[in-house]
Amino acid sequence: MSGRIFARLVLCAMLGSSLLRQPVLAQTHVAEPPVNLGDTNFLDGIAGPGYVLEQIADGGHDGKIVGASGNAVPGTGSVNSISGLTHLAWLSHKRIAGGWYGVEVVGAAADVDAGAQGRAGGVGALTVSPFILQWTEHRFLHMPVEQRVTLDFQLPVGGYSRSSGVNIGSNTFAVNPYYAITAHPTKRIETSWRVHYLWNSTNNAPPLSTGASSTQAGQAIHFNATAGYNIYKGLWIGPNAYFLSQITDGRVNGVSVPDSPERVAAIGPGMVWNRHKWFFYANEYQEFGARNRATGQKLVLRVEKVF
Repeated sequence: MSGRIFARLVLCAMLGSSLLRQPVLAQTHVAEPPVNLGDTNFLDGIAGPGYVLEQIADGGHDGKIVGASGNAVPGTGSVNSISGLTHLAWLSHKRIAGGWYGVEVVGAAADVDAGAQGRAGGVGALTVSPFILQWTEHRFLHMPVEQRVTLDFQLPVGGYSRSSGVNIGSNTFAVNPYYAITAHPTKRIETSWRVHYLWNSTNNAPPLSTGASSTQAGQAIHFNATAGYNIYKGLWIGPNAYFLSQITDGRVNGVSVPDSPERVAAIGPGMVWNRHKWFFYANEYQEFGARNRATGQKLVLRVEKVF
């Protein structure tokens, strides 16, 4: 597969099954907004000048909601969701600091069924990046390596209502930059990593059920990782994983909420098949080690076309 083919510039602020976390725990926990947990994986750091158009479909089933101790929260049930994201990105032939410059935008929509908590559907947050830098292949310890940095902003345009316990939007602005890298230890083996930092603004109109005048989700670090093996031409298979850890407490009315940071890890099988300028992905995840969030299984299907 040519490293010059433009692909995998999928942004950090994906909906995915993480969409469920915010509405379900809103009354007792300042939840993190939806972010990219497992939506990007194999060959992630590889790209080149051109365009990419991509559609992602996520299906999630969270069988339980856990608190700070990792035990199920009484009185909460399962949550099911389907979400879709449409992604358009572009890299120019011009360079800054040795890297190709580019931009991207992602629109989202989802339907979430939280049982007794309620149900919501509609348009989600809009994520834009005015700044992508993608570097060409170089060698590190004799391994081909490609890497990218992206500055993403999540805009609060999704559906939101103070009177609802389930919302598609979070009514906040977020900054979510990332660094992505793909390395090939051997010709048939790849490992890709994408590491994000997340900062959230204050929500000055939180759900009425919270009884609060303002809330702010804590800062977080999250990453995706894969190890792929090229079994035949454009077909790669292997394990994929993700991890999120909140590094500062959430705040309610400007006061930190103790024992509130979220955490979750997941691992599962995945594959990508490349034919000409088309790429087809399928990835499955089983979550574990969750704290202060819903937890369960996730399936991601993705198709992209490069131009």
